[in-house]
Amino acid sequence: MRKVLPIVVLIVHCSTLQAFDHQPNAVYRARREALAKKAGAVILLFAPQEPQESLYRFRQDDNFFYLSGAADPAEALLIAPAAEAKDNSPARPYTEILFLPPRNPRLERYTGPKLGADTPNAPAITGFDRVAEMGRLPDELSKLLGTQRPVVYTDLPAEGEPSASQEALGFLKRTNAFVFFQDVKPLVDSLRMVKDSGEIGLLRKAVDASAAAHLAAMKAVKPNLTEYEIASLLEYEWGKRGCERASYPPIVGSGHNSTVLHYSEDTNTMKSGDVVVIDAAAECSMYAADITRTLPVNGHFTARQKEIYDIVLGAQQAAIDAFQSGKSLLFGDSDASLTKVAKDYIKAHGKDLHGQPLDQYFIHGVGHYLGLDVHDAGDYKVPLGPGMVFTIEPGIYIPEENLGVRIEDDFLVGADGQLIKLSAALPSKAEDVETTMRGK
Repeated sequence: MRKVLPIVVLIVHCSTLQAFDHQPNAVYRARREALAKKAGAVILLFAPQEPQESLYRFRQDDNFFYLSGAADPAEALLIAPAAEAKDNSPARPYTEILFLPPRNPRLERYTGPKLGADTPNAPAITGFDRVAEMGRLPDELSKLLGTQRPVVYTDLPAEGEPSASQEALGFLKRTNAFVFFQDVKPLVDSLRMVKDSGEIGLLRKAVDASAAAHLAAMKAVKPNLTEYEIASLLEYEWGKRGCERASYPPIVGSGHNSTVLHYSEDTNTMKSGDVVVIDAAAECSMYAADITRTLPVNGHFTARQKEIYDIVLGAQQAAIDAFQSGKSLLFGDSDASLTKVAKDYIKAHGKDLHGQPLDQYFIHGVGHYLGLDVHDAGDYKVPLGPGMVFTIEPGIYIPEENLGVRIEDDFLVGADGQLIKLSAALPSKAEDVETTMRGK
């Protein structure tokens, strides 16, 4: 029986970004080769045209960018691993082609000049072995498929969710009657879990800019300011440090809003005697930070606010102290779970107004991966190890007291297995927060 050679198809949407830090082309090529080897298959990434009229700046798909470093719309790439001759199929060398849409001079008056397949040195510019016009894609794909019965790995849409791959999947189904589709995302996710030195540098940039923005917010918060004034200040501060956007809508929640995890209206006026939870961070060159601090609006924690604050900070430190490279997990009920460590600490320290343990008010996990997405791709059943970047962010939210506290920092596991706090420059002790708010 002839062995089936799988075909991998990953279809994503892509578009133009502003200037950003770009890793060397060789980095993206190495990722493409690693994916081809991991899948043992051909990889096709394809995106439809970006709408000509767009009110918002387009953001590239994470997986497309991770494998290509490309930021322009309507591109596609085709990758085929080397294959030995077998039966009627000839040997095939490693192949990669970047397909570009035809130039549109009229549209470029609005968007600016675009790279074309006929641009001199296009392969050197993009880092691909070959660059071709989009119209060549069907012929090149057919050559690689040959007479094989393909298994197609693609960006399969999740149930109830739209996918940019649907249109291209329809094309493949119409032109290839016997195609079996599988999801390629787990293969890419496994590559993205461990960050290379370039990615770590970009994440440090995002964290540093976000921490600087939080410092500015600490010095600006005071009674009678609106939450959106602080949100605007944060975006200004990381924008002037070279970050293109927020990595998620800034959360600035004071009073009762401090107990609402994903409150993002940011419309209330901050009042003396309340706390404000500021969960906000920048995305720099496609890489996202995620930082949260809780501040007393008038610059001084009440005794009760400080009690809850110190418990949350203690829970974070307990998770940090418990971390073991190659053993610790972010989630789960085992002793290896940092969520369990934090929750056990909160349960053992302090009560609500009715004398009940506080762990019932810790209503989320202790952290998540960071990278190209603020909740980055990754397998949470895999122990944390070198090159992984994630948050540690315990919280207590007591609606009855209009009191919510979350403290969130970003961490990297170093090559030696030690935990590195990337956001260490930002104060987290209650006394240091109050001192910073006084401008000292």
